[in-house]
Amino acid sequence: MMKLWKRASGALKDRKTLFSIGFSRKTSFRNPDLDSAIIHATSHDDSSVDYHNAHRVYKWIRSSPTNLKPLVHALSSRVNRTRSWIVALKALMLVHGVLCCKVTSLQEIRRLPFDLSDFSDGHSRPSKTWGFNAFIRAYFSFLDQYSFFLSDQIRRRHKKPQLDSVNQELERIQKLQSLLHMLLQIRPMADNMKKTLILEAMDCVVIEIFDIYGRICSAIAKLLIKIHPAAGKAEAVIALKVVKKATSQGEDLALYFEFCKEFGVSNAHEIPKFVRIPEEDIKAIEKVINGVEEEEETKKEEQVEEEKSIILVERPELQTIITDKWEIFEDDFCFTCKDIKETDQHRICNVDPSPLPLIVIDEPVYFTHTLPDLITF
Repeated sequence: MMKLWKRASGALKDRKTLFSIGFSRKTSFRNPDLDSAIIHATSHDDSSVDYHNAHRVYKWIRSSPTNLKPLVHALSSRVNRTRSWIVALKALMLVHGVLCCKVTSLQEIRRLPFDLSDFSDGHSRPSKTWGFNAFIRAYFSFLDQYSFFLSDQIRRRHKKPQLDSVNQELERIQKLQSLLHMLLQIRPMADNMKKTLILEAMDCVVIEIFDIYGRICSAIAKLLIKIHPAAGKAEAVIALKVVKKATSQGEDLALYFEFCKEFGVSNAHEIPKFVRIPEEDIKAIEKVINGVEEEEETKKEEQVEEEKSIILVERPELQTIITDKWEIFEDDFCFTCKDIKETDQHRICNVDPSPLPLIVIDEPVYFTHTLPDLITF
């Protein structure tokens, strides 16, 4: 009886909102037709999702950038007024779909125009809604950061069309890994959450996981080709962290998909096989780091020896200056060194043969090994 009352009350609220929209005029910040589609797509009905009106919203966004302001105004107004987890979750799913349109005008959004980081449903006891509240907060946190990431990527693509440097690629991969971590926090945790709307939202999350993890794997595969003995130590150190993080997240993803399958998420029915990054790839980057450290240490030792060999004489008096390692006879400027060892300036550092050989020579040797996609079915 209580459920029927809540549904009837929610439906009445939606009708009142739609009725008031019918009297509004179209302005630069309002579009009655778009407002109506948003209300239908974010209704209080928890038994279904109105994909027809959701796709109407996506068409408006793709058709013209002028529709972005009315969308932001309508969505923020809708979310800021509601205390229903159903409306809040449908709004987040709608925003997720808008971000997937990836149109140029999205760069103007930056962060989401509303805040659900502290959302709490106001129509039921916390003991019944805590799981839904946590789900919405986690979903919002991801979308808020994802919106900012997409906006930044679009801006950079238009300002700097040239290829990114290794440091820029590493930064981008780290941001994607951070987004993936946030995605893995979105999961139903309460026993009463096996509902149609939650399953639909989880389908969206799983699809996004495939997309982001695939982009991470592709970026790492390209990155490994660029990390070579001539690369800087800082780049190699960050690359090693990125690769190890990808390996760790692959294990987390396998567990996450097992959970989704047991929960009944349709898009997780076939669990992909997350392949580990080959150990030789990790060792190859470690060798690059160690090689750079050895070169820096050698340079420091040579610099110290050079400093020891320099002796300044202020007065031209005939005398013998004796140091710990040098004897300098000023009358004939004869310099002898007892402890210096001859070194070959064209020395080649050989390593054990492996699929990714690293040989320090005059010209840099690039990796020719290609990292697998890491996702196989």
